[in-house]
Amino acid sequence: MLELAILGLLQETPMHGYELRKELATKLGTIRAAISYGTLYPTLKRLRTAGWITESESDPTMIPPMTSKRGRVVYKITADGKERFADLLAQAGPETYDDAGFGVHFAFFSRTDRATRLRILEGRRRRVEERREGLRDVLSRAAGRLDAYTLELQRHGLDAAEREVRWLEELITNERSGRAPAGTAGELDIPSAEPPPQRTAGDASPEPPRPHQDRP
Repeated sequence: MLELAILGLLQETPMHGYELRKELATKLGTIRAAISYGTLYPTLKRLRTAGWITESESDPTMIPPMTSKRGRVVYKITADGKERFADLLAQAGPETYDDAGFGVHFAFFSRTDRATRLRILEGRRRRVEERREGLRDVLSRAAGRLDAYTLELQRHGLDAAEREVRWLEELITNERSGRAPAGTAGELDIPSAEPPPQRTAGDASPEPPRPHQDRP
């Protein structure tokens, strides 16, 4: 799944290794993107060996000071890499239903065709429903044998599974009807970044009179 994420990001623009790591955290979230350089760079090397990316030295004035030699390398996707990314994006097998696989594929849903999105969403829903039923079974059979904290943990997992099933059902309904998710950027209630309008002299309200103070 790291391969898919790297190729997807490099298709947007060439990047240094440290930029890739930062963008992975932004794209996938902090939980899925707890990626160390020990994991990232071997994957980059494998992609380069396969001919899916290239690397070159960057202008030393364009990188932060104290960056290692490895961090100065710029990675760029190749034509073969773009084909590989398209192939990975079209996959909708069981590996895309697990937590990590689903998260990475979902992050690139805007570049995925609707039929593939729908198959992944339906597969993920089945996977989470199985998890939900397993948690329900544990709570019904073993609740009396669990301590309070373990019981609370199981309930928390069940609540999370139920919420995700409802979320997935909403996404599936939207996909089938051709609607975008409700939380698209154009529909989010985001405060305007524009500064407030400046008052003109005619609009300015007069300052209230200052109270008179007697001199001692």
